[in-house]
Amino acid sequence: MDVKNKVAIVTGASSGIGLATAKLLSGKGAKVALVSRSKERLVQLSSEIPDSKAFPADMSRAFEARKMVDGVAKHFGRIDLLVNNAGIGYDSLVERIDADTFRYVFELDLVGPVVAMQEVVPHMRRQGGGAIINVSSAVAFMNLPENAPYASIKRALSVVSLTAREELKRDNISVGVVYPYITLTDFERNTIKHVPIAEDRLEPHGPFPPDTAEHVAQVILGGIESGEAEIFPHDWLRQRYGPHR
Repeated sequence: MDVKNKVAIVTGASSGIGLATAKLLSGKGAKVALVSRSKERLVQLSSEIPDSKAFPADMSRAFEARKMVDGVAKHFGRIDLLVNNAGIGYDSLVERIDADTFRYVFELDLVGPVVAMQEVVPHMRRQGGGAIINVSSAVAFMNLPENAPYASIKRALSVVSLTAREELKRDNISVGVVYPYITLTDFERNTIKHVPIAEDRLEPHGPFPPDTAEHVAQVILGGIESGEAEIFPHDWLRQRYGPHR
């Protein structure tokens, strides 16, 4: 998809990968619906990002997600692209997972994207096509201690995405899933942590340097333009976890 003159919804757009993606799409000529819970922040950003408008919504609440999509459609007259990026991390040993916290992360990181997809699909179908990108994580393929709640939900998002891709291809609606590596954002600091203080990972660690949010945004744009199913920010990730796995 060429994003010029297209209407794009970006959730989690107030910072990090979402903000970088919104800016990049706007720079490529798209009209961008900025979505997050931070109303004041979104209003400020909408005054700085050309052809953008703030649509505050808590994506963990299905009725707010539905209302948001309806508002975008009414304002812009169409919806061509959805980037499901809103989410939060949750670190806990399996034996210490708090059910209420796990349920909240599930609602935000998985149910929210599913509801947004359900709401945009009829619009895209009537228009003759569209594109959906769901932001998963490379940890979806890893068995990292303390990461089970987040990784399992992101793995589920991958399965939902690839299944929807098969279901919607007859409608010319492309669905892709992107797997960011460690990224230089506030994600880790905002992650819910149910681990002992001594075990708390305040800074990212890994065998390769972390990415910038702008790099991941470029990867997302590449996936939108190519219509690729699974989108990796690095060749080593693709080789290790790509379609051949």
